[in-house]
Amino acid sequence: MPYDIAIIPGDGIGTEVVDRSMPVVEAAAGACDVPFETTRYDWGSERYLEEGSMMPEDGLDELRDHDAIFLGAVGHPDVPDHVTLRGLRLRITKGFQQHVCKRPTYLFEGITSPLRDHEAGDIDFVVYRQNTEGEYADVGGREHRGHDHELAVQSAVFTRHGTETIVRAAFEAATEREGKLTNVTKSNAQAYGMVFWDDVVDEVGEEYPEIEVERLLVDAASMDFVRRPDEFDVLVASNLFGDILTDIGAGISGSMGLAPSTNIDPSGEHPSMFEPVHGSAFDIMGEGIANPIGTVLSWELLWEHLDEPAVGRALRSAVEAQLADADAPRTPDIGGDAGTEEVAEDLRARID
Repeated sequence: MPYDIAIIPGDGIGTEVVDRSMPVVEAAAGACDVPFETTRYDWGSERYLEEGSMMPEDGLDELRDHDAIFLGAVGHPDVPDHVTLRGLRLRITKGFQQHVCKRPTYLFEGITSPLRDHEAGDIDFVVYRQNTEGEYADVGGREHRGHDHELAVQSAVFTRHGTETIVRAAFEAATEREGKLTNVTKSNAQAYGMVFWDDVVDEVGEEYPEIEVERLLVDAASMDFVRRPDEFDVLVASNLFGDILTDIGAGISGSMGLAPSTNIDPSGEHPSMFEPVHGSAFDIMGEGIANPIGTVLSWELLWEHLDEPAVGRALRSAVEAQLADADAPRTPDIGGDAGTEEVAEDLRARID
């Protein structure tokens, strides 16, 4: 039976990179004799502007039976960011209990880091970000709007289940990599949620005595991503901290356009979702110059999750060969002048 994958192209450059990347993905799957079918859902900001919601009320039911979900970028200049995020991505990640957001950062051959003295492979780490709660929990509210004493309350939520799930996933990853885990926290200032987080890391860590555990406050971790990125292996962080750190990771490894991401339900009860880290990039929307590589690498992670690593390797090998080739087309974010379609066609040709 072919795999059944839902595709939500999203907004802005999301539709551009998703559509241009599909021939690359199809070529890799075909080369590995892995059949798949897709169902497209045109949900997002345009739907919100026309109908008042980013996705249908029963949208999760429509997605539930797919083997995986691929999401493009979400966002629109005429729709507030908190509406787009809460109306689509967070509805899916929370509704399907996708606790684990895995975001790898790697400096490829042929890409120049803005940090001096770092060469290909020097930057190679993965951030495990808690994906369903923490600072992104929808707990709080506003009162007395329009008055001098207007009040806004935003509460972070940390459950033992959610925290232990992401922490355990990070420890497991560290056993398969270099055996080092960095716990990113802010427990000096947040004496309840973050101290609880640290306690869970300590408890789970007792089951992994072979793993070296480092603890950093998030401000220090941000500094050290610039100062010593080559020393990191696996990091585990809350929803907000993981989000910020992975943007820094994308920056020091060359471009946000190269960064992939996963949203995993570890139980397997619901489909998991895969997406590039970049946003909908209003400034280049419609110009056809967005980098498709982050999308292609997110498909690599999707196929690995579906236990089809050969397809993932085919995609990654094409990316590595293209980036290492000084004569290959490149989009402007990594120093070239090629468009999305030209880069994607070159990737597909390398697979063929």
